[in-house]
Amino acid sequence: MAEFSFLFLDCEFGGLDPELHDITEVGVILTDERLAEHGEKEWKVIPRPERVTAEAAAIFHYDEKLWREEGVPVRQALTELADMLPAGRKIVPAGQNVRMDVLFLEKAYKACGIAYPFDYHVIDLATLYYSWTLVAGESIEALSLRQAATHAGLAEDKVEHRALADARLTLETFRHYIGRLAPRPIPGEPARRD
Repeated sequence: MAEFSFLFLDCEFGGLDPELHDITEVGVILTDERLAEHGEKEWKVIPRPERVTAEAAAIFHYDEKLWREEGVPVRQALTELADMLPAGRKIVPAGQNVRMDVLFLEKAYKACGIAYPFDYHVIDLATLYYSWTLVAGESIEALSLRQAATHAGLAEDKVEHRALADARLTLETFRHYIGRLAPRPIPGEPARRD
């Protein structure tokens, strides 16, 4: 049986289109299958300035001079990320709306000619949060990280977008909802008889 590790991750981008925009920040927390942590790292990734929209820059406080001073090229970030992953385990990306992060990462790994190190499965907080609302009989306003974390009492409505901070908030929110899922009837479903 394959052994899994989860990589709770968040990326910031210069916009929402992987064909037009670059990754600007990557934050990751590596866990085992029981969510015990085995490492974390964050990279400011130097983008091409023309591939960062003003709107995206305002969201995560992008400053071209700061990124040039503190950032690393995308190839270095992706190589260091791959190097921190344990050998012999399937590494499953996990996060909030993680397919978006995966789209950008897949494109970046391919452009750099580096083998993509992750499994094709993903674990998404939005799905867990929605599942929990069904079990708990709660209504939701959105499937966002902020909504899930705020509802869990882990964040205020306004939280600064930073990759590692969002990866951390995602992991803590994921743990919160996992801890609250218990065998209960789903509203509208007949009661189980064991």
